[in-house]
This record gives sequence, structure tokens and C-alpha cells, in this order.
Amino acid sequence: MKRTLLTLSLAVAASLSLSACAAAQNTGAPSLAKRPVEGRFDVAPPAVVVAPPGPLPADLGGRLARWEADAAGAQQAFAAERNATALLVSAAAGAPVASERWVVAQQAISRLTATRAPLTAALADIDRLYLDRSVENAIDGLPEIYALRDRLADTVSTQDGVLEALNDQLPGQ
Repeated sequence: MKRTLLTLSLAVAASLSLSACAAAQNTGAPSLAKRPVEGRFDVAPPAVVVAPPGPLPADLGGRLARWEADAAGAQQAFAAERNATALLVSAAAGAPVASERWVVAQQAISRLTATRAPLTAALADIDRLYLDRSVENAIDGLPEIYALRDRLADTVSTQDGVLEALNDQLPGQ
């Protein structure tokens, strides 16, 4: 009996709330439906056609080749110096800070860092060229410029990892 009474009272409450919703629709409340004026904004903006970059200008080809050669030479010098530096750093691993072995290892790391100068200079020049051409909207050759910049940045990053590992082996770093 109580169950039937409870069910009946729930049904009456639900029907009252539904009738209130139906009554609200007839009271002139604003509709949430899309108005005709809103449809005129559904037009897609015209597509902007951008021409793809052209080939690398002739005056830049030589500069890129020179920077790439400088970077390759710097990488070879870095590779040649790396093993000798690693041996000196290993020998100084247990030495106190400012001892003879520690100073010799620091000097070797400095020489190894100096071998990177042509590479980092080439990367800086390429960054400057890329930015200048981007600002001037001179997009011809940008893919080639960026590809070389990306390769040189990867080489610098790899060398940074080597230098960091060597510095971490020395006490006081």
C-alpha cells in the first residue's frame, strides 16, 4: 500500500513538472533556435593562396656551402680532440679541485669547446639569414636554409651532450 502510494505521488510530481515546462513554452519566452540573421555568418572566409617557396637564390648557395663546410671541419676537429679530452678527464676524476690533473682536464675541455667555434658561428649566421629572409618575406630557398640549420643544430646539441658528460665527471662542477 505504501509502495503504491509512493509510486502514485512520484508520478503526480513528474506530471506537474512536465506541465510546467509545457506552459513555459507558451509564455512568449525567447527561443534558443537559430535566428535567420545568424545564418549569414556561416560563409567560410576566402582561402588565401600562398605560392610555395622557389629554389635557393644563386647568391645564397655559396654561403650555405661554406657554412656547411665550416661545420663539417669543426665536427672533425671536435671528434679528433674528444678522445684525448676524455682520457684527461678520466685521469682527473678523483683529483681535488684546482689540482694539476683537474686544471689539465679543464684546459682540455676548453680546447674541445674551442673546436666548435666555426660550427656555432655558422649556426648563428644561418639563424640571422633565416630571420632576415622571413622578415623580408623572401621565402625562396627557406626550406634549404632551414634544413641546413636543423642539421647544424643537431650537431651542436650532440656536442653539448658530450661536453656536459665530460664536465659532470670532474669534481666541483
